[in-house]
Amino acid sequence: MSTGVEIAKVGATPKRKEDYRFVTGQGCYLDDMVFENVAHAVFLRSPHASAEIRKIDFSVAKAAPGVIAVLTSSDLGADGIGNLDPYVTANTMTGEPFNWGPQPLLADNHVRYVGEPVVMVLAETKLAALDAAEMIEVDYSEKKAVVDGRAALEVGAPQVDPRVPGNLCMDWKHGDNDGVFKSLSVAEHVVSIELLNHRVITHPIEPRGGVAVYHPDTDRFTFHVSSQSLHNNRDHIAKALKIKRTQSRWLAPDVGGGFGSKNFGYQEQGLLLWAAKKSGRPVKWIATRSEVFLSDHQVRDHRAMARLGLDKEGRFIALEIESIANLGAYIAGSAAGVQTNQYAHLPGTVYDIPKIAMRARSVLSNTTPIGVMRGPGFAEMVNIMERLVDKAAYSTGIDRFELRRRNLFSKTPMRNALGTRVDSGNFPKAFEEVLQVIDADGFSSRQINSSKLRGLGVACHIKANGGSPDESASIRFRADGGVDLAVGTQTIGQGHETTFSQLLSDRLGIENNKIRLIHGDTDAVPIGGGHGSSRATYMAGTAIWRAAEEIVEQATPIAAEMLQAGTVTFKDGSFRADDRSVDLIEVAAEAELRGNPLNAFHAFSRGQMAYPNGAQAAEVEVDPETGEVHLVNYASVDDYGVMVNPMIVEGQVAGAIAQGMGQAVLEGTIFDAKTGQPLTGSFMDYAIPRADNLPSLKLGFSMTRCTTNPFGVKGAGESGAIAAYPAITLAILNALNPLGVNGWDGPAKPETIWRSIQDAKTLNGRT
Repeated sequence: MSTGVEIAKVGATPKRKEDYRFVTGQGCYLDDMVFENVAHAVFLRSPHASAEIRKIDFSVAKAAPGVIAVLTSSDLGADGIGNLDPYVTANTMTGEPFNWGPQPLLADNHVRYVGEPVVMVLAETKLAALDAAEMIEVDYSEKKAVVDGRAALEVGAPQVDPRVPGNLCMDWKHGDNDGVFKSLSVAEHVVSIELLNHRVITHPIEPRGGVAVYHPDTDRFTFHVSSQSLHNNRDHIAKALKIKRTQSRWLAPDVGGGFGSKNFGYQEQGLLLWAAKKSGRPVKWIATRSEVFLSDHQVRDHRAMARLGLDKEGRFIALEIESIANLGAYIAGSAAGVQTNQYAHLPGTVYDIPKIAMRARSVLSNTTPIGVMRGPGFAEMVNIMERLVDKAAYSTGIDRFELRRRNLFSKTPMRNALGTRVDSGNFPKAFEEVLQVIDADGFSSRQINSSKLRGLGVACHIKANGGSPDESASIRFRADGGVDLAVGTQTIGQGHETTFSQLLSDRLGIENNKIRLIHGDTDAVPIGGGHGSSRATYMAGTAIWRAAEEIVEQATPIAAEMLQAGTVTFKDGSFRADDRSVDLIEVAAEAELRGNPLNAFHAFSRGQMAYPNGAQAAEVEVDPETGEVHLVNYASVDDYGVMVNPMIVEGQVAGAIAQGMGQAVLEGTIFDAKTGQPLTGSFMDYAIPRADNLPSLKLGFSMTRCTTNPFGVKGAGESGAIAAYPAITLAILNALNPLGVNGWDGPAKPETIWRSIQDAKTLNGRT
């Protein structure tokens, strides 16, 4: 019988089960896999942001040594291959269809962004494919490009896609427009801002890639892929290839990060599958880092104009937001749906605002398509609100922390002005606690004693854990006394092999080391929503809970017979009757002998979301002579509900803060306004955070139990990336407030801050 020593309850901190194989080099990432007779793929990509393709001459390349095939859009057409459609094609609230055009797997007669795939080369080696790609001559007729979302809406702007007139995919008004107009007209104070949540690239350490194998005997594909969402992407790629979704099996080995860029399907995935069948060989492609810069879905790029009305007491009475989302050259995945779902889900965030109105427009431009990154839509909204609140404080003379106190929702459940209900959270408590952790009371002294300009910023945050609403879990007892737990979400580095085992260990009292996680295989797991929107623990956890209930229900009558008892109780892995007990593993073995194994499968569809929330604070020093920003102190107090493994939660929070910090002071994607050429196409031009950019983080938690799932959990993977950007930006603005600096576009790089200081001096008549 089990001693129970290795049972890992929810809330415990066992070491990550997966780390041993990672640190000893035994992980299996896509490029580690070996295939016989593999053909290597290389993609010739567009050097232009907008151009007509007049002619493609690949005669020399096709005859080059080692070349297997050179494929273009005409080959796709000849084989009846379709296009890649968006996952969301209509307003998620109204059903009104977006204006959009499908994305060709290979550009047909026009290219719409730098990096769009035009030709696919297959060769015996990657070097041979690269050499052949350089031999291909494409006759382009370059056209005018537009890269800025606002400029794309101007009269006479270059048209990205004739199927999208005026480059406008959507123009939607939401909320109480009349009520907001009336409230703002009588408000004691009205403050307004315009800001750009600038475009960034996610840069997972493992680039995208895939190895496709076609099996002619069964007319099926096996696709090994670095992806966050196997089932959903499989289905959409199958649609493009015009095959049944069950004709391809998608497998994800160890995935080296995603952050959202691997959420949706890409042209290359469909092309690899098609080429495998066409060539009769396994086909492999791993993106270069340059291809990551050019072709991975990029994120943010959201411009907003907002107004906030306040009464005499500093209470918020109305919020008006008008925004333009730059989607890039095509609608990718559910990127257009973000504006009508996540972004419109919690306007006003954690603040009690009785009247809210929004206008959201989505536009195309000649840039890499936009996807999603930690907190899509919610990050943009939190940034707008926190910037508005600080500006309102400076304008009214009310202390910015006091202004937040007056306007935070005081209790939950709460419902915002547009009807969204948040089940749990204690926003004032988290806010007060983060001020204590950052030592806000002592800030004035630190500011006075600093040799540089010192600033403090705080950002309150909230998001919904969404993503795919469907998930599954199955539990199977093995003959060796172990248990297989299969779930439809897969790990991309979060530690699911540890936390999901904890969930099952907690529910069934099974020793942690006896549980084996099965995931990342669409044949082994029939239903799955992948990983996105921090859904994994909430969704898979609920499915695990219910599958475990079914196991106990099946096992109870067998245990009663084994104990010769009329009734039995189940606790901590054993069934008990009086002073007698039998272990669940023993019951499973007996059930197997009877020919009725203890197995359970539960498919779960989400009814309500979970809402992680909290507050984060940043303290910075700014050198006014150089514009250099140094983050000297950072604190968070967040509510992630019941934490399955606090150690893993801390790791998720720290990583997200680093990513948010990167956007705040380092990262920004720039395109030439005239040509559409990316000017940040490598790490020579684009910086990401390093260890020395961050201080020791002070991570705290203020837990309220989520009521929308049985474990009480809330996703923990995104809040830092949502809150760190505004918290750090507000700290910099606080430091520069005496100089009259009001803001800037893009990251707070030294040159940007230095120029902002000089511009403020000129504006204020100082030198």
